[in-house]
Amino acid sequence: MASSVSPHPRGQARFAGRAWRNAAESIDVTQHPERLNEGRWIIVGTFEGTITAWRFEEYDGAPTESAKCAPPGAWCGPERDAWTSSMNRAEYCHAVEQVRTHIREGEVYQANICRVLSAPLGATASGGSEPDAAALARVLAHGNPAPYGGFIHVPAGLTGEDGESIAPIWIVSASPELFLELTANGEIRSSPIKGTATRAEELLEKDRAENVMITDLVRNDLQRVCEPGSIRVAPLLDTQHHPGLVHLVSTVHGTLRNDHGTATPWASIFAATLPPGSVSGAPKSSALRIIDSLETAPRGPYCGAIGWIDSEAGRAQLAVGIRTFWWERGTLRFGTGAGITWGSDPEGEWDETELKARRLVSLASGMEER
Repeated sequence: MASSVSPHPRGQARFAGRAWRNAAESIDVTQHPERLNEGRWIIVGTFEGTITAWRFEEYDGAPTESAKCAPPGAWCGPERDAWTSSMNRAEYCHAVEQVRTHIREGEVYQANICRVLSAPLGATASGGSEPDAAALARVLAHGNPAPYGGFIHVPAGLTGEDGESIAPIWIVSASPELFLELTANGEIRSSPIKGTATRAEELLEKDRAENVMITDLVRNDLQRVCEPGSIRVAPLLDTQHHPGLVHLVSTVHGTLRNDHGTATPWASIFAATLPPGSVSGAPKSSALRIIDSLETAPRGPYCGAIGWIDSEAGRAQLAVGIRTFWWERGTLRFGTGAGITWGSDPEGEWDETELKARRLVSLASGMEER
């Protein structure tokens, strides 16, 4: 049984203390990137490369606390034992060994290997056809607060004033990772996460090497759209604490090139940076080829980009779509993965994917982490 029907039948989204209501249109950003320089948009880019944006009729830059959350008890997710994985332990460990073989042969330095968990979640008890994303977002905000948490839910079957269909979307994220943030003065930054453990003292030298490797990749990505000499890293290898685990995080800063007038070159930015380096690998092109050969399920919005663009304020904030649930056609999904290097232990990498998923999947199933 899923949660009660959404109180906003034309959709809503909330990120970073901002709220959007009543979807007005959606666009394919790869076809119309120039539209992102008009108004405010919610953005979802998939790992596979599609980028969609939604414009809403109503916007609130400072919603009240009561407006941020669904009523208590509104969410009822799948049973804990209903979840299945696109790869079992043996299959995942085999994939890790395959990556190590590619590393030994000099094809790649690191590749992120992921699996997708899924569980059936059907129509709502009160007659709605889709579960209430706001209700799950409230559960995650209470049990696993995240700096880039939020949700977007646009039900299927909507049309805009022009009669064009509005793309449906259902995503709830507790992402701790900043993909891109743009400030009004043209500064852009990204904070890749690489290195995960239950406690800071358990972080390994392998984790530090992996973080430095991916930070360098992100530096190279941003360099393609930033002023020469403006790229810097500060801090490097910062330890950040989140519920149930710690991460190593570095932040890359740059200044966008000023050769596009007042328009932000979103097409160039996305071409240079998607998919995020922290969830692909290095070199990125080789890592993506290896990922495609080894993974058994599409990632979709997981490991993509999720967030907002406010062209009126000249600002944007997009998270890497990790710690993220998405629902479609009666199935709730959640992705989990790990970065594989030559120093990886297959069983240890499987355990890392379990660690990343355990708390959030338990919350979505209405259980405290055990």
